[in-house]
Order: sequence, then C-alpha cells, then structure tokens
Amino acid sequence: MRNFRKFRMLLLMALISLALGFGKGALANDIILNDLGGRAVNLSSSKGKPVILFFWTTWCPYCRQEIKVLNQRYAQIEKEGIVIFGVNVSEPDYKVQKFFKGYQLNFKILLDQAGLLADKYNLMGVPTYVFLDKTGQVISQVHSLPNNYKSLLFKNE
Repeated sequence: MRNFRKFRMLLLMALISLALGFGKGALANDIILNDLGGRAVNLSSSKGKPVILFFWTTWCPYCRQEIKVLNQRYAQIEKEGIVIFGVNVSEPDYKVQKFFKGYQLNFKILLDQAGLLADKYNLMGVPTYVFLDKTGQVISQVHSLPNNYKSLLFKNE
C-alpha cells in the first residue's frame, strides 16, 4: 500500500511538471525584451527563421571573445538567413551601454535584466549559445559558436 501511495505521488508530480511545461523544448516567442535603445523586441518577430540566442555578461572574459567572433561573422550568418540576438543576462542597461561605448556592434543586443529568458532556457553559465529552429524549438545549447552552426539550424530541411 505504501509503494502505491509513493507511485501516485510521483505520477502526480510528473503530470504537474508536464502541465507546467518542464521537459518540453522551450519556445522564445512569448518573451519581449528591450534592446539597448529601449525599444521592445518580441522574439516571435523572428518566427519562421532560425535563431541564435547568445547569452552573455559584461564581466565574463569568454563572453567578450565570443562577442568579437559573432561581430566578425555576423554578415555571413545574416546572409544565411539566421537571426542573432545577443542577450545580456541580469545587468542594468547603463552598464551594458557603457560596455559598448565606442564599439561597432553588428548584431542586436537585448537586455534580460530579470533573467526571464535565461531561466526559460535553464541557463547554466555564460557564454551560452541557444540554437532555435524555424519553429522556435531548441536544437542545441553550447558555450562557443560551433563551426557546424549552419547544419545544426538547417538539419531538418
């Protein structure tokens, strides 16, 4: 009898987790963040295109290296039909703006000051790249831009 109660409790917890969306591929299309200019950006605006979300912070030296890589490769990635958003995690906008002062940035930076988007993707540190297919489903999550990013994003075509 005791094992049956334990089983029922585990089953109930599993059903609650499924209902709340744990274990599903996270979709970004219901998140709106501000860019560095204070304009609201709805991530669903990129629906129908593969997306690279690059999570970073100003204090992370590895993030700085990855920002340079993305900035250099942005034109090619954009030509391939891929959208890139740099997502700063949990820092005030003035700090991020100061970080980029005098820096020519080629891709859009979004401010995830409350960490909502980072939480949605269960971020485990920075830098982190999250690759989303055209439907918004997570394909991969890694800590540096892989050479095969294009084949990752277009593998189901």
